[in-house]
Amino acid sequence: MPALTSIRTDTGKLEIVNQLLLPHTTEFIEIRTIDDAFDAIKTMKIRGAPAIASLAALAIADYLSRGLQSTPAPEWLKDTDTLKQHVEAVLAHIYTARPTAVNLGAATRRLAKKLEASIEAGQDPRATAQALVDEAKEIDAEDVGRNKLMSKWGGEWLVEQVKARGGGGAKLNVMTVCNTGSLATSGYGTALGLITYLHETGQLQRAFFTQSTPYHQGSRLTALELQTLNIPSTMLCDSMVGSLFQHHEIHGIAVGADRIARNGDTANKIGTYNAAVLAARHKIPFIVVAPVSTVDLDVADGSGIPIEQRPAIEACCVRGALFPPVLNADGEKQQATVMVTPEGLEGVYNPSFDVTPASLITAIVTEKGVAVKKAGEDAFDLAPVV
Repeated sequence: MPALTSIRTDTGKLEIVNQLLLPHTTEFIEIRTIDDAFDAIKTMKIRGAPAIASLAALAIADYLSRGLQSTPAPEWLKDTDTLKQHVEAVLAHIYTARPTAVNLGAATRRLAKKLEASIEAGQDPRATAQALVDEAKEIDAEDVGRNKLMSKWGGEWLVEQVKARGGGGAKLNVMTVCNTGSLATSGYGTALGLITYLHETGQLQRAFFTQSTPYHQGSRLTALELQTLNIPSTMLCDSMVGSLFQHHEIHGIAVGADRIARNGDTANKIGTYNAAVLAARHKIPFIVVAPVSTVDLDVADGSGIPIEQRPAIEACCVRGALFPPVLNADGEKQQATVMVTPEGLEGVYNPSFDVTPASLITAIVTEKGVAVKKAGEDAFDLAPVV
């Protein structure tokens, strides 16, 4: 069965799979406007730092392409200054959809630089807009190739680490947090890509993944991806990580990242820090796998990473298919949202991300290679991999 996809453009339209309905219903939503993209990102119909950046870029490309094809031309194409002001406003707006995921900022900054360069080169408004369309599509296209590279780097590094500890380097058990596969990227994945690489090369015994509450990206999305790829896997509740490490041989933990600070401190799905603390206690390699665009060299350490706080209601409710299954008129499983807490609960702590200190991270992998800390140091030098 082919890998899943988060974004679809082969129908002549820009569409995303509504991840809030997975794994029971596969519904593609057309993204017609910048506001549609903003809403999809904000409400987590699409999530995963690389996928968010790809959607933002493709939505801008689609928006500008429609303008170039319109008759009469939109007002913002009348001159270069008007185009510049309009595009800058669009970029600023979509960037605010989810502030922690640095890939979104990297994509908007890259488009802003292309805008400036095109104007400085003396291009007219239409040529500048087309240059932005081409650049935006390139942002999306680059993702799959770099994901496969970093997955290979990280997988091979882990195998060597296991061998150095006296292991055979095969039949590895690897745990992950949240969802970092094809649904979180433009294809293949980052941390889940590492697991996929080990499976494809015959070196994986079993993948373990946390449910990743309250949105259940693990139990809904990672479970579906691993099942689709026929990768042997086991789900565990977030609170069971310590027990897993006590009773099973786990060779490595691979996680993605929404932002990596200059020293290696890493913001990722809430629960990542918990797993890192337990991994350090059990001396299990803890690997962050993310593209160069996730590294934010302007932020010195984790204290400078903004942490998104999600609405309290999201931690009080859970959505899923009715059980036993009930089919609707279209033959699809009926879904429902239920509240698991008392109504009107006061005081709900619901950050979307936590920050894992660099001191607890064994390796950071990008498409350019693997970074490890020097002996006795708690911070990374990321220069070789950015």
